[in-house]
Amino acid sequence: MGGSLLQITHVISLVSGIALFLFGMTLMGDGLKKVAGNRLELILYRLSDTPLKGMLLGTGVTAVIQSSCATSVMVVGFVNAGMMKLKQSVSVILGAILGTSVTGWVICLGYIEDAGGLKSLLSTATLTGVIAVVGIILRMFVKKQEKKIVGDILMGFAVLMFGMSVMSAAVSPLGEDAHFVGLLTTLSHPLLGILAGTVFTALLQSASAAVGIIQALAVTGVMEVRQALPLLMGIAVGAAAPVLLSAIGAGTDGKRASLIYPIAGVLGVTGVGAVFYTLHAVLKFDFLSLTVSPFSVAAINSFLRIAMVVLLMPFYKALALLVEKLVKAKAPENALPTLRLEQRFLQHPALAIEQSRMAVNEMANLTKKSIGKAIRLVETYSETEFEAVKQMENTVDAYEDQLGAYLTQMTGKVLSAEQNAAVFKDLHALTDLERISDHALNIAESAKELHEKKISFSSDAAKELHVMFAAVTEVIHLAVRAFETDDPAMAKQVEPLEECIDVLCDTMKQRHVERLQSGTCTIVQGFVFNDLVTNFERVADHCSNLAVALIESHDRRVAAHDYSHGVKNDEEFRAAYEMYARRYEI
Repeated sequence: MGGSLLQITHVISLVSGIALFLFGMTLMGDGLKKVAGNRLELILYRLSDTPLKGMLLGTGVTAVIQSSCATSVMVVGFVNAGMMKLKQSVSVILGAILGTSVTGWVICLGYIEDAGGLKSLLSTATLTGVIAVVGIILRMFVKKQEKKIVGDILMGFAVLMFGMSVMSAAVSPLGEDAHFVGLLTTLSHPLLGILAGTVFTALLQSASAAVGIIQALAVTGVMEVRQALPLLMGIAVGAAAPVLLSAIGAGTDGKRASLIYPIAGVLGVTGVGAVFYTLHAVLKFDFLSLTVSPFSVAAINSFLRIAMVVLLMPFYKALALLVEKLVKAKAPENALPTLRLEQRFLQHPALAIEQSRMAVNEMANLTKKSIGKAIRLVETYSETEFEAVKQMENTVDAYEDQLGAYLTQMTGKVLSAEQNAAVFKDLHALTDLERISDHALNIAESAKELHEKKISFSSDAAKELHVMFAAVTEVIHLAVRAFETDDPAMAKQVEPLEECIDVLCDTMKQRHVERLQSGTCTIVQGFVFNDLVTNFERVADHCSNLAVALIESHDRRVAAHDYSHGVKNDEEFRAAYEMYARRYEI
């Protein structure tokens, strides 16, 4: 009875140790992410453009956030959102597989033995105690948020270390347990060991915790390399389970990316295992019978993952092709686009804003193209091009609906002042871009009317329209370019050009009235002419709105109404206006 109670107590201690370990690792990882800044994810996305960079960044980011799963899930999100190519993601995930081995070395700090003199200051109990005290002081008594986060990191590390000591104490009696020794003998068979490691890690949902438990078991003194190696191989495979779950709700590319981790794990372990055990069959490695320690477990785990990455990196393109074959692309159900705006990125505002910016830039360029096509239709009508403008208008509407909903969700998150300004700028831009697209369709419909009714303008009216075409083309290109590059200096060039277009519109309308009175133009021509001029004027107005919103996002002291009216007395504005007035003189 007493023995049974003792065993139950050990099991409860082991489970509580695992719980403390997982909590400490999560707390430490979250704190490290905050210290690294909101741009950590953007660094991973933007700088992983070559296989080597991707692998190194995947390793580095995983070492910081202490989770290959979190890094891989982020990458699945990148691919699913179209922000990262599938081939590009392979090297990052391979880096994540390597980077997670760093946690094993962190855990080793918990196994520095007590000794006399100076070395005793580095013992587990002393180190954990000092870190916990410093962490709680920073967490509770320091006002600066940055130092509070450092306190979270230290507290997380202390809890992790304490969890490891609890686990070690719980499993230490197993060294004398005949059943446990017999189980280890069974796990000496590579396939059984790999299977056990895979299942255990998949259930635990943490490769770092699984390695930590192996390190705790190593303290018993009865585990040898022949048992530790297959278990660590299984852990490398089982770590993919949480990544597979991230494929739920993802598109075709997201599902493909989620398969890279498990396939890489299986192929890497199979390849390394096949080479190692084939050599062992020939050379008979004596070191397999050596007893492992927490330090040697960390070393074996690192060497295993290095070997896996070295083996797989030359075949990163083949891995991408393999998952493409396994997950077939579905035919689109409708002509309108469905933007791949990742809901999981809402927990990472920097990423959510980045993908939104890319989508809004696509929308802006589409709007610019629709204006260009509409203007060309007035000069040379084509039914195919008219339908293209209609399709573009429908697409821009779809962009507005989906982006508007996503950006609105983002406003409910905790954002920095800079992030708030970026979201405001994008939300403001959606309406103006959609309205410009509407005006492009209006211009295209006027061109259709000209073609169907065989209406032609007088030579003077045609010359004036050509000047207007050039001015509107420049203002839309200028506004979109300033918006894409987030350049407030370029945006300030839009307002004087918009003012010039306003004056140009008034002049054209007045001259057309004079042509009507003189009989040079007809009423029918007049209706279409006025519609065109009005639509061009509105396009310029919305371009001005885009530019002013951009300027305001960089300087919150600027108010749109005050800027639009006050800037006209500025010398720089007057000089730019005079330049545009000469360029577009009629």
